[in-house]
Amino acid sequence: MLERVLQHLEALVAFDTRNPPRAIGTGGIFDYVREHLPGFRIEVTDFGAGAVSLLAVRGSPSRLFNVHLDTVPSSPEWSADPHRLRVEGGRAIGLGACDIKGAAAGLLAAAAETRGDAAFLFSSDEEANDARCIAGFLAGDHGFREAIVAEPTGCEAVLAHRGMSAVRMAFRGRAGHASSADALDASALHQAMRWGVKALDHVQGCSHLRFGGLTGLRFNIGKVEGGIKANVIAPAAEVRFGFRPLPSQDMDALHATFRGLADPAALAEYEETFRGPPLPAGDVAAAEARRLQARDLADELGLPVGNAVDFWTEASLFSRAGLTAIVYGPGHIAQAHTADEWVALDQLETYAQSVKRILT
Repeated sequence: MLERVLQHLEALVAFDTRNPPRAIGTGGIFDYVREHLPGFRIEVTDFGAGAVSLLAVRGSPSRLFNVHLDTVPSSPEWSADPHRLRVEGGRAIGLGACDIKGAAAGLLAAAAETRGDAAFLFSSDEEANDARCIAGFLAGDHGFREAIVAEPTGCEAVLAHRGMSAVRMAFRGRAGHASSADALDASALHQAMRWGVKALDHVQGCSHLRFGGLTGLRFNIGKVEGGIKANVIAPAAEVRFGFRPLPSQDMDALHATFRGLADPAALAEYEETFRGPPLPAGDVAAAEARRLQARDLADELGLPVGNAVDFWTEASLFSRAGLTAIVYGPGHIAQAHTADEWVALDQLETYAQSVKRILT
């Protein structure tokens, strides 16, 4: 079965689906997927801006496999053409091989060797932090009760992961000469730095919190901009930060806390630019109930259960919509988004065989 998986993976890697630049259309890689799913009812939906989904259904399944076909941009550090699959040393090397075209190849291979009910949802906008495909799909009358979302989990079923939020903050100041006595308070950059210290202290105070093997609140100030030069009080500053809460933490309450750490007179704007719910979604009681349902599903399918993870996936969107959702796929997150990205051949084989068994 591995030979068939590698044939599909070679073809899938050859399609340029880097995201950005959000230039993926309804042809290309989607034509390939359609061609290799004979006997499936196919529905392609274009949500615009490179967000395309393909739903393939055979029979009357209640369980959906989901995999995204877009990749991150390639870096100059690649040692060879990232869109040409190389197989060497027990590894398949290519852009998206690990994240997560290897799983897509496994689905196509498993579909060809089975005849039972099956449903696959291929999407193209996961890497852009703009989940139009999944949101659009879930807004319809899809009829599915369970979702298995492919991401690199080492062929273990992941039942829980953090949520994710990204924020842009704008601070205002009063321009003037840096020798002024009020420079400490008038500078927008100083206000941003004071906020940053308070935010870091707050996050440190959350280190004792736990959920399903995860601990603490993940937080990062990714970008600070502002000011003119050393002898001019900064009239404006902007901070970009993100945080990844535990499933048991209230996202809105965290936003209220971070917003409240800024001086109201200095805070010009506070804008959440992206939000992804945790897995499982819901309040503490609902999240725990959904986690147990996901464990039952993994046990039913004979999938080994892994630890909760710190990275975010679109499985949380399915969970929020009421489906029992798990994350399961070949490869490891440490190899994703890297130069010379790779996935182990035994992982590809394990994943494809497990999907074949589930579909049989």
